[in-house]
Amino acid sequence: MNSIADILDQFETKRVLIIGDAMIDAYMWGDVHRMSPEAPVPIVEINKRESRLGGAANVALNIQSLGATPVLFSAIGDDHYGDLFINLMKEQNLTCEGIQKISDRNTTVKTRIISDNKHVLRVDEERTDIINDENISNKLEKMILANNFDVIIFEDYNKGLLSEKLIQKAIKSAIQKGIPTIVDPKKDNFFAYRGVNVFKPNLKEIKEGLNVEFDVQSDAELSKNVALLRTKLKAKSILLTLSEYGVYYQNEKTIYREKAHKRNIIDVSGAGDTVVSVAALALACKLEDESLMRIANLAGGLVCEKVGVVPIQKQDLLKAALK
Repeated sequence: MNSIADILDQFETKRVLIIGDAMIDAYMWGDVHRMSPEAPVPIVEINKRESRLGGAANVALNIQSLGATPVLFSAIGDDHYGDLFINLMKEQNLTCEGIQKISDRNTTVKTRIISDNKHVLRVDEERTDIINDENISNKLEKMILANNFDVIIFEDYNKGLLSEKLIQKAIKSAIQKGIPTIVDPKKDNFFAYRGVNVFKPNLKEIKEGLNVEFDVQSDAELSKNVALLRTKLKAKSILLTLSEYGVYYQNEKTIYREKAHKRNIIDVSGAGDTVVSVAALALACKLEDESLMRIANLAGGLVCEKVGVVPIQKQDLLKAALK
């Protein structure tokens, strides 16, 4: 493939399984004209409300927006928000075949209050204890073995679906089927993803996971700690996102690093979802590692120019890449 357009066209042939914690991203938009007389906080006069698919479901939206076919495997509550989640999935023409409803659990909702394009407050409604349900992990195993997926994404938000047992069963099934895997991790299960193709932490997560501090601008320290993580995980490669410092990629033979592109950063929410989505499709297309890193870095920066959690648009990515 000799051009970005060819790569994006290749994306459209891929079928992607996303395993992870899905949620609703709710928004309350309003104006601040005064401070509260009851406490030193602003009063937000709400004039608009909106609910969007979030977490692993936002990854599914990113995959869909890039022309590929996403299948989301996740767990939600059997509650009002669970019904809303299903309706939002249907409105976006996303399949619900992998959605597991749990009667004694609530659906995760993150409500952001926004004024003048800035976050004023976020309110989280959630449960984060591990879901110990053998039936759910068995359903996931059957789904992987019975379908032809081109890549599997683990999208971990520490909301309880991704137990160590479920993760290892899914990776074993993926290896059995020859499906490449990529992980967007969180601290709790950091070392449970042994044997994956691409492990994609951010700077905070790698420091917490390894329990170390290091200078992000030192190539020697980066190389040492990323190599340590790759060895511990037996991962083929590490894609480390460094926020304003760009992206760092290491496999057993090579290191690639790219600076962040200059952007008008408005909101970093959902940038990690976009990076892992684009990297997953690049992995499915068997792109060279440097190309995978560069296109993922480009995509992650683009969504930071928009307010709220929004999926990457294929035409925006094409336009930015051609520049």
